[in-house]
Amino acid sequence: MIELSKIKKKSILVIGDIMLDNYYVGDIKRISPEAPVPVFRKRGERSVLGGAANVAANLVAANQKVAMMSIIGNDDTGKKLLGFFKDKGISTELVQILDRNTTIKTRFLADNNQQVLRLDVEDTEPIQYKVCQEMLKKLEEEIDCYHLILLSDYLKGLLTFDFTQGVIKLAKKHGIPVIIDVKDPHIEKYHGAYLLKPNLKEIRDLTGMPAKTDDEIVEAAEKLRTQCNCKYVLCTCGARGMVLVGEKHRPFFIASQVREVFDVSGAGDTTISYLAAAMANGVNMDDAVTIANFAAGIQVSKIGTSSVYMQEVRDFLSNEDNGTFHKMLHDEDLETFRQDNADKKIVFTNGCFDILHVGHKRYLQEAASLGDILVVGVNSDDSVRRLKGPDRPVNSEQDRAEMLYAMGFIDYVVIFGEDTPYELIKKIQPDVLVKGGDYKPEEVVGRDIVEGRGGKLELIKFVDGKSTTNIINKINHK
Repeated sequence: MIELSKIKKKSILVIGDIMLDNYYVGDIKRISPEAPVPVFRKRGERSVLGGAANVAANLVAANQKVAMMSIIGNDDTGKKLLGFFKDKGISTELVQILDRNTTIKTRFLADNNQQVLRLDVEDTEPIQYKVCQEMLKKLEEEIDCYHLILLSDYLKGLLTFDFTQGVIKLAKKHGIPVIIDVKDPHIEKYHGAYLLKPNLKEIRDLTGMPAKTDDEIVEAAEKLRTQCNCKYVLCTCGARGMVLVGEKHRPFFIASQVREVFDVSGAGDTTISYLAAAMANGVNMDDAVTIANFAAGIQVSKIGTSSVYMQEVRDFLSNEDNGTFHKMLHDEDLETFRQDNADKKIVFTNGCFDILHVGHKRYLQEAASLGDILVVGVNSDDSVRRLKGPDRPVNSEQDRAEMLYAMGFIDYVVIFGEDTPYELIKKIQPDVLVKGGDYKPEEVVGRDIVEGRGGKLELIKFVDGKSTTNIINKINHK
């Protein structure tokens, strides 16, 4: 039995390439008359921490005390990153500001959150030796503050051979484990780390081995471990799960969690973050990998780069219904829900959701992309009868709720008995309120609550012709 209660707040230093992930949400309805290219009409945008910054954000979500060591440019993107770090309580005293572009990746998401284009602005020149030495000197002054150091290598110029080796040697001198999310095929720079985490493609590139069967993956991981003189190698294998290979440690395989996959962006960041949190707390390696695997399973059910929170992992581990993720909120949960999720961007929407159809799915999926947590309010059976008539609902409130929380991108479902969700919105205090595009802003219940606390209303266009009423009418006419 894995006890997450053993994971307390430890100090973890993240060193790596940080970036800002921008998401433009819109649609493509026509081709440009100027050239044969699609026209993307932007309807909204959001920005989140990316790269090693996403690792740090996930560590905060795992209730850890986090410091960041990296480089940024003296530009608006760098300032925005620092603002995000401050909001999350991440220390930036070891972040260096240099004369270069801060990395920003802008993704264009069209209908059904399909990524149609990515625009990158970045500098990948390796840091100068002088900068390397300055950063190592600062690290030496602070290193005893940390229980674990995590390196996240995105090959953007920070983790040079000299700097990476300097960090590893300093950490060894002070008895602090270093774990690394690896990318560089020049593996000598990772020599002496405590643990390396490649994915399947990376371990093939790093070792030149096929790594297709389980035995071949173990063989490649052992080769990498031996060459780099590391204690462990954790290879993430996508849908196949993970395998841990260690010195005097039998290979430990764990299957991936069976969840609906919507986006694998950031899954590796989540994996190593939760692995680090568990290791810093002295959790044994097999259990640490298991916790990381659960967190990654939750991550891939979300849209875009985002954090996985410790409570989500607790809910997952505490399930007793053959893998069904417990997402139902009850009255006692609502009393402290906003307080428990103070550092998260909560999105709320509501409806009857009587017969689920593709219009519901696309609407809710887009709503989920607008924040960290999507809470869906569902009208009770009595409420639906008052609103829709005595023949509705077709499906009971419990059946409707269960169908909704089977959608991986929905975080929580709550049933309410009133005709409107006003009282529910007062308790949840969401940051974003979402309704269908057929509403006028002044008609939306709860708008005053959300905007009164600095939040916003988002109106999402429905899919034409898709509704529960149309489905019922079609059935009745047969």
